Amino acid sequence: MSHTAKTPLDTLTELAREARDKAAIELGRDQRSEQQVAAQVEALAQYRDEYARRLQEAMRDGMTTTRLYNYQQFMISLDDAWCRAQRVLDEQRGRVQASREQWQQQQRQLSSYDTLAQRRANELSIQQERRERRQHDEIAMQTVLRARGAHSEG
Repeated sequence: MSHTAKTPLDTLTELAREARDKAAIELGRDQRSEQQVAAQVEALAQYRDEYARRLQEAMRDGMTTTRLYNYQQFMISLDDAWCRAQRVLDEQRGRVQASREQWQQQQRQLSSYDTLAQRRANELSIQQERRERRQHDEIAMQTVLRARGAHSEG
């Protein structure tokens, strides 16, 4: 079994593939984190809406000022928590975008090396075809010359 020696381009391609794969893993991790944070933001928003609905019901049924104050303070803390979570989500979206750009860059690099490798393989194939054609032509020429020589001698 014959194996071709590893070229510098093969090494570069392998390294680029590894870098692309690492970037893909990082992108996936960042996207999952973004989804988790988005779910937290959504859960906080739903909880706040539910709590606001309960406040409206309690106000309709009548409530003490202390209880109203406590509800309002809790609503403020929910709003603050939602704002913080939204900031975290925005930051995470920025990380996802950066990871996506990194992955795209690595993919472009790998594609460049793959293109070079394909061109090289095509060149080698053409060279091999030419060698085989020359050998075939030489064999054919020798056969013709032998036939002429045998014909001349006879």
